[in-house]
Amino acid sequence: MGRRRHTPEEIITALREAEVGLANGKTVGMVSRELGISEQTYYRWRQEFGGMKVGQARRFKELEKENACLKRAVVVKHFITNPPVSVVRHRSFGTAL
Repeated sequence: MGRRRHTPEEIITALREAEVGLANGKTVGMVSRELGISEQTYYRWRQEFGGMKVGQARRFKELEKENACLKRAVVVKHFITNPPVSVVRHRSFGTAL
């Protein structure tokens, strides 16, 4: 069985359903089995998305993607302006370290 990615909307809906089940006296194990996720996934989702609304979660994920893109751009710019020493020596003297 392959791994499935859940959208932030699906995660928040699942957490709401879990809260209702827990309020009705079910255990975390029972609730997570009904949702088709592991207990570890439930706790991770609760830590990351607990208390968020759907719009907030969507914006949070967009900001995470933008941040990752900007980090990659900074790394590329750094290596363009400051190449590793072995590359500089290879270009200058024709030999590499």
